[in-house]
Amino acid sequence: MSQENLSTTYNPDQVEKKWYEHWEEQNYFHPEVDEDKESFTIMMPPPNVTGELHIGHALTMTFQDILTRWKRMQGYQALWLPGTDHASIATEVKVVNKMREEEGVSKEDVGRDGFLDRAWDWKEEYGNTITNQLTKLGVSCDWERESFTMDEDLNKAVREAFVQLYDKELIYQGDYIINWCPDCHTTLSDIEVEHEDKEGKLYHIRYNFKDKDDYIEVATTRPETMLGDTAIAVDPDDERYQDLIGEEVVVPIVNRTIKIIADEYVDSEFGTGMVKVTPAHDPNDFEMGERNDLEVIKVINDDAQMTEAAGKYEGMDRYECRTQLVDDLKSAGLIEKIEEHEHSVGQCYRCDTVVEPLVSKQWFVAMDDLAEPAIEAVKNDDINFIPDRFDKVYFNWMENIRDWCISRQLWWGHQIPVWYCKDCDEVIVQTEDPDECPACGSTNLKQDEDVLDTWFSSGLWPFSTLGWPDGNGELDFFYPTDVLVTGRDIIFFWVARMIFMGLEFTDEEPFEDIYIHGLVRDSQGRKMSKSLGNGVDPIEVIDQFGADTLRFTLITGNTPGNDIRYREERVEASRNFANKLWNASRFALMNLEDFDIDEIDFGSLKYTLADQWMLSRLNKKIKQITDLLEDYQFGQVSQELYDFVWNEFCDWYIELIKPRLYQDEDKAAYQTAQYVAWYTLNSILKLLHPVMPFITEEIWEHLPGVEGSIMVAQWPEPDSISINDKAEKKMELVMDVIRSIRNIRNEMKVNPGKEITAILTSDVSEKLEILEEGQDYIADLANVEDLTITEELEEEPDKASTAITSEVKVILPLADLVNIEKEIERLEDEIEEMEFEINRAEGKLANEGFVNNAPDHLVEEEREKKEEYTKKKEQLEEKLAELKE
Repeated sequence: MSQENLSTTYNPDQVEKKWYEHWEEQNYFHPEVDEDKESFTIMMPPPNVTGELHIGHALTMTFQDILTRWKRMQGYQALWLPGTDHASIATEVKVVNKMREEEGVSKEDVGRDGFLDRAWDWKEEYGNTITNQLTKLGVSCDWERESFTMDEDLNKAVREAFVQLYDKELIYQGDYIINWCPDCHTTLSDIEVEHEDKEGKLYHIRYNFKDKDDYIEVATTRPETMLGDTAIAVDPDDERYQDLIGEEVVVPIVNRTIKIIADEYVDSEFGTGMVKVTPAHDPNDFEMGERNDLEVIKVINDDAQMTEAAGKYEGMDRYECRTQLVDDLKSAGLIEKIEEHEHSVGQCYRCDTVVEPLVSKQWFVAMDDLAEPAIEAVKNDDINFIPDRFDKVYFNWMENIRDWCISRQLWWGHQIPVWYCKDCDEVIVQTEDPDECPACGSTNLKQDEDVLDTWFSSGLWPFSTLGWPDGNGELDFFYPTDVLVTGRDIIFFWVARMIFMGLEFTDEEPFEDIYIHGLVRDSQGRKMSKSLGNGVDPIEVIDQFGADTLRFTLITGNTPGNDIRYREERVEASRNFANKLWNASRFALMNLEDFDIDEIDFGSLKYTLADQWMLSRLNKKIKQITDLLEDYQFGQVSQELYDFVWNEFCDWYIELIKPRLYQDEDKAAYQTAQYVAWYTLNSILKLLHPVMPFITEEIWEHLPGVEGSIMVAQWPEPDSISINDKAEKKMELVMDVIRSIRNIRNEMKVNPGKEITAILTSDVSEKLEILEEGQDYIADLANVEDLTITEELEEEPDKASTAITSEVKVILPLADLVNIEKEIERLEDEIEEMEFEINRAEGKLANEGFVNNAPDHLVEEEREKKEEYTKKKEQLEEKLAELKE
């Protein structure tokens, strides 16, 4: 404990770096395996190595740190394991762009090894940006266990998982329709495709019959894919086309003969009720092709250019081909009509390029067997979404899940552990690099060039980071984890995959609770983005206001699953709260310089009504904050702490004990006030520490009678003996009376230093007894020199201001408050001013030119002003009438 007083003002710059370094030096973030204690484990959602800390990161990290610090103080071996994700597509795009801009070379120019060298250099240079920034936020994660999804141990886990799934025939390779990004040059899973409604066109094209002079009409939004048509499909129940099923038509321009088939997929209400089937370029068409054994003709390549199969359009960009093809169809008289049509367009989530569905040989995970237990785990409440409405979001995806395409045509990532023998075509799937082919002994082997989807390795994160598949004491002790904190936007990407991976490889749910938080939006409710220029840099906020202020701001008003709005006034309110705590602590500490907890004779303490009230309120608050944390009600935690610290402790209790602290006659009264102030401040600092770690540690350092860091101090437990509802009710009455007197003084504009006379009456004897008990508090805090408490008042003052609160009548003689003649004069002047403002507002509102032409908000402002002035005039007239009686 430091013997120096707290500085006059709180300066985060002087405190935060010092304490973070101290916590790390003391190894507080690193829990050891201890079988005599319970573990608490939380896994950091690994941010991409391409990013910087943004306000969304700050929000989720604050939630996780609050939980970790709280559980650590409760005595758990609390592990918060941090790390970063290699982010295959995002990182590869960054490295490719850097190579092009700085070296003028491509991936192919430098080869795989040369590219990977540059990718690892990128990771070393930029990969720790977020983790370095997180220290400024005060996160207490275990940096000694920090992981990266491409670490050697994690790569071993990835290979083991792949091989196990392959051996169970849950991983297979096959030709399948996939989402292809022509710019990133890789496949995308369904959830990596972002759909947006866009204005387009619906082209109605004639397909002539092969053997008769007639045609059918087919509508499409992508006429260029027509060049790969291998059938026309109709609804088997559509009576209009029953006679046409089995007949042949000719694909325009390429003059290929195809059949009209029946398939239940077709919506008879869309377009003409006939659809072209292009298995190579549409996922639904691909499935129809599988069902009907149709030829697959690829007319668009990986660069989104037309292939040789597209005939004379070969080499054209897909949109260039569309334009030329439509012109050619028009010239041939094969366009019936073109309609404006809004439709959903899939785009790459990384580069916004329109995705091209292509048939390609890829690796897949068969999902049916994996999805079933993952669904049951949530249905049986073995895993709980908070709030539980996200169950539906999870079920909607899991119950309709398709096989997962896990191969990516990239170089940065976990290369698929599959090798091909060039001499005998043997396929080798194993965890270690093979020396030779097990079938023929050849060493002429080549590894599959693709890498695994980023989410494959991320799905193993909760247990691969703890030593799986080897198994060790850490995995046994810290796994399964307790809670996952994440945003709703990655329930499909990451959460679901961790669940089915955890169940498959460990036979246990990877976590019990999933706390879903919303987005941080700007003050207008808009999503933060670079284009809008409304983003908030958390580092700038920390530099200006301190980490504690940002953390408190982010959780204030937060409810599970809902978005929050970031407002600068909230930041200032949080800063003011920190200053209020600091100043109250300075006062308390200055009056605790001679305090020694070991010398307190608890038997001689004289608890007053104020002490009993404070201890009761504190212990109720301890239980409430603990319960709220158990329920992940972070926003309510901040509100309750704010109200308790600011209103009850600072504004009331500290003021209530000042007379006892400033006197020398009664040592027991003095020590009691000291002890309750110390005990309350001690508990407040502990309750606030998970939310505001730096300022609480700095104050704790100066608090007498404590040892070690507040980080490892014991979380307060509520003392049921101190709960005193009777004392609380008594004190509430006393405070209500004090508030009433203060309000009258404010309304009458009485100088705060002026001592006044007050009369309190009630026909409830119990109320009078309470007022007698609390009369010193009333006199001190309302600055009352002459206080009368009586059941019946023989004669009320001629002129008095009154108020009734809690069955007590508060009477303040006006002659004692103000110069009545001057007050009458002042009120008359104010009433005259209000009349002027009312007339001015009425004049503007009567002006049709203003009402009809001015912006709506200005007209509304005038109406509100008129209403406000009218109300204030009425209040002034009431006061004037009282004075003139």
